[in-house]
Formats: sequence, C-alpha cells, structure tokens
Amino acid sequence: MTQPSNAVDICVVGGCGRVGLPLGIALAARGLSVVLYDIDAAAVDRVNSGVMPFAEEGAAELLAEATGAGRLRATTDPASVGRADALVVVVGTPVDEHLNPDLGAVPRAIERCVEHLHDGQLIVLRSTVYPGVTALTEKLLVKHGLTVDVAFCPERIAEGKAMTELFTLPQIVAARTPQAMDRAEKLFRNLTGSIVRLEPEEAELAKLYTNTWRYLKFAAANQFWMMANDFGLDFAKIRHAVTFDYPRADDLPMPGFAAGPCLLKDTMQLAAFNRNNFVLGHSAMLINEGLPLYLVSRLEDRFDLADMTVGILGMAFKGGSDDPRDSLAYKLKKILTLKARETLCTDPYVADDRLLPLDEVLSRADLLVIAAPHTDYAGLAPTQPLIDMWGLTGKGVLV
Repeated sequence: MTQPSNAVDICVVGGCGRVGLPLGIALAARGLSVVLYDIDAAAVDRVNSGVMPFAEEGAAELLAEATGAGRLRATTDPASVGRADALVVVVGTPVDEHLNPDLGAVPRAIERCVEHLHDGQLIVLRSTVYPGVTALTEKLLVKHGLTVDVAFCPERIAEGKAMTELFTLPQIVAARTPQAMDRAEKLFRNLTGSIVRLEPEEAELAKLYTNTWRYLKFAAANQFWMMANDFGLDFAKIRHAVTFDYPRADDLPMPGFAAGPCLLKDTMQLAAFNRNNFVLGHSAMLINEGLPLYLVSRLEDRFDLADMTVGILGMAFKGGSDDPRDSLAYKLKKILTLKARETLCTDPYVADDRLLPLDEVLSRADLLVIAAPHTDYAGLAPTQPLIDMWGLTGKGVLV
C-alpha cells in the first residue's frame, strides 16, 4: 500500500486515552499534524470538540488550541493509520486474572489495522510491554510483508503531569536498526533534547524496572508504617527524622495505598519474565495489596465496626486524580461492606454514581478513612476519629 496524499505526521493508536491523548496534544503543540485513532466514539467526539475526556493539568488549553488550528483531530476510522509517516501504538501488555502477561495484546491491536499500513512507516510502541514484545511486533510486520521501522520508546510520565514531563523528562529510544533509531530519536526530539538510546530488550526492562522500583519503595514505606503502628509509634515523626537533611533517605515515601493501572501489573510482568523468581516483587505485592486488610483488621481491634458507619474519603488510585482504575479504595470498601454497619464513599474528582457528597459523608459517618490523599482533605478537622495513613492532615489517629 502506498502512502495517501492526505498524509499527517503522526497517528496515535489508542489516541484518546490517558497516555495517547497527552502525547498527541504535546506533539501538536510542537507544530506537527496529529490524528488520534481510537475505538471509543464518545471520547473521539469530545476530543474533536476540544474537550478533554479526563483530567490532565494544562492539557485542556492546548487541546482546544490544537483542534482549533487543525493540527489535531480524532477518528474511529482504522484507515487513519495509513495516512501517517509515524505510527505510535499506546497499547501495552496487560496481565490476566492469574497475573500472567497477555503477550497478544499489542499484536492484536496491530492486526486490527495492519491492512492500512504501508512500507516506509515508523511504528513506535509506547506503552509498557513484556520483554520480547518489540521483537514479536517486528516479526508480525515482516509476516505481513511490510518493510517498516520499529522502535520502542516507553512513556514514563506521571498521570496528571504529562504536559510538563513530556517536555522535560529524558526520552528512552530503542530500535534494532540505526535507521529506526534515528527516526525515533528525531520524532521525540520534537518534545525533549534529552535522549537515551538502548537496545529494545534493554528498554523494555528499563520501563519495568522504573515502575517496579516505585512499587518496592511504597511497599517498604507501608511495611515500616505497619511496624511503627503496631508498637503505637508515629511513623510520620520517624520518617521526618530519617529524611530531614539526609539525602540518602529522601526518597522514602509516606505510606498509603499503592495502586493504579501500572505498578502492580508491571511488577508482575517482571516476575513472569524472571520465571516467577522475584521474591522482592512478590513480597511487595503481599504488603501493598494486603494494606486494606491490615487496616480493617486493626480497626476491628479498636472499634465495634458492626455498629458503625465508615466513610471512605477518596476513591481515585492517587491524590489529585480522577482515575479510579485498580484503586485499593474499592478493595477497602469491599472489606468494610462485610465488616461495618454501613460504608459511605466520596471523591471530589471521580465520576461514580455510587459516591456521595463529602458533607453528607462527614455528617453520617462515625469513622473516617482517607483512602486517596486529595489535598481537598488537608484542612479537615472532623469530630469523629480520622484514619490518615498519608499524614495529609496531621490529625490522623493510630490504628
């Protein structure tokens, strides 16, 4: 297939999601022509009307500008992938219910539009993939008789900070051939001047290491907090002493729910890659995933939960976010539903019909638990007991 005359610079596959849309907006802000291909028709319509389908700081203004200028548009038409010089695929490798990587997710995404691809394109894998998926993609494209350049250039942005970090963080670029490497580097130099070159398998591991390292740090903080809490000691004060003007410990986080769509998933991908021989990773999973159970168990020691209404403050997977995906707040809710008389939930950002206004939860609950550290809760001074693992309010009680 030859490239059509109505060509664009970039097509982002999965382009209306939380990874693809910020990238498309950023590239359009640099003057490139971008089309976003997505199967979510509602999200496509919102983007084309210049409206963000989710919260991302600083993105709304840039989206309105890019769509208004005609540099960015969204579509559900798979033929759009054939109009681009470069294709960026933001489909990653998920894990199944047994925590095993689904190696077919990326190939399936490419198969759905492969008939529209043509020789000479640059195809960039952008989301986290299991080591070897880049090579699998190369083989798939060769099987279809395509002569294209393939690169793996993982995103490492923090959700909510994309419009800053896309322009400031170093970009890892990996490819098998010098030509593919040079083309991928040229593409991302539109965003940042700091480029790190790796082999594809090195880059695949680098992305998994990045997320797993964060997951391990959160597990250490959570285990430390549980230790201190079990002995009636204030972890926040201990952490302050450990980190104050002491650079070798300044990356020790506060405790709290370590969740979301990436950290556990990527830690389990790394474990699978190493033949499930990853004691640190599996231990971190037990600690982080077990934190809601630990919390409720300690609450049962202190309170008669069966006669109490418990209010959960914050259902997003992290503070300041409207994203509830894989949030441990919902696991906490499930456990408390079995233990407490009633469980009420609230969040200022998450769209969920089951959630109640904060004022109602504060007025009806006998006990409060901050599950997501939204800054909205920092000034709370409720009369009922408040469990604040995060140290957000400075008023939380030990459990």
